Amino acid sequence: MIVVQDVVKHFGGLAAVDGVSMEIKQGTITGLIGPNGAGKSTLFNLIAGNLNPESGSIYLDGEDVTGLKPHMLFSKGLLRTFQIAHEFQSLSVLDNLMMVPSLQVGESLLGAWFKREKVVRQEAEMRGKAEEVISFLNMGHLANELAGNLSGGQKKLLELGRTMMASPKVVILDEVGAGVNRTLLKEIGDAILSMNRERGFTFCMIEHDMDFISRLCDPVVVMAEGKILAQGSAEEIKANEDVIEAYLGTSMKNMGEALPG
Repeated sequence: MIVVQDVVKHFGGLAAVDGVSMEIKQGTITGLIGPNGAGKSTLFNLIAGNLNPESGSIYLDGEDVTGLKPHMLFSKGLLRTFQIAHEFQSLSVLDNLMMVPSLQVGESLLGAWFKREKVVRQEAEMRGKAEEVISFLNMGHLANELAGNLSGGQKKLLELGRTMMASPKVVILDEVGAGVNRTLLKEIGDAILSMNRERGFTFCMIEHDMDFISRLCDPVVVMAEGKILAQGSAEEIKANEDVIEAYLGTSMKNMGEALPG
């Protein structure tokens, strides 16, 4: 679904991403891990169009999308979530979901004036789809709650719901578990697995919680110093001596959290 070929990005004299090549295959949940400063977020920003590579290419579903802006990638089926959720705080959960689909007739002045019946019909369809997503994510009790009142974990669930409204080809998740309590983290993991297995969503995620990665992801890709260090199953990664050595630059506490067992 996504192919990255020999991508390079420098900041000053530092190669944050140094000739990285990797693939995100359709129907998978791919995990991206590595020590702080490994280049994970920079690679995500390159894939999502927030940064332009200095060299190399990025393909989405066979199409060269190198250098395209995020809104253009969104229209082609690539959706990215952020570590800090970006909800419309003054709108309800239901309205947040209904805002997502693009090219709605009512968005244009002429459409709102002269195609009223179509606007009403389309809004009814969007409401029905939003209600289905809310039910799928077990958020029925929050449907009419203002999004700004949600907890951090609930906002992450809402972001997953917004991805479902867009029906993307691939979703890249940036630390979806950051700051989320264990109960809600399990719900988020359940939702991602259900979206993948039942709805066919393709995911790639940055995450520091290796237990969460182990539960959801196959394959797992490890970055260190701007390069791909290793890839394989979670169990293979946890047993890889090069990966363990790469984490020795962090504190023992962080190493233990990243590579349990």
